Amino acid sequence: MMVTVRLSPEDKVMVYDGRDGDTYEDALLSLGINPDIVLIFHKGVSLPQDKVIEEPEVEIVSTCSRG
Repeated sequence: MMVTVRLSPEDKVMVYDGRDGDTYEDALLSLGINPDIVLIFHKGVSLPQDKVIEEPEVEIVSTCSRG
């Protein structure tokens, strides 16, 4: 399953190409993103991390400072 991930506020784009049945948590961990500090959105709707990837593109918003 492939999904394009847009990171906000960095405006960085990454692509995750995993297996059928993978969740957004699987994708985040594979991309080196801590799932505990982000929110996942598709067309403005929040998605749970344990949802199986079905959307072609999502936005990942950081909820804490990395400074």
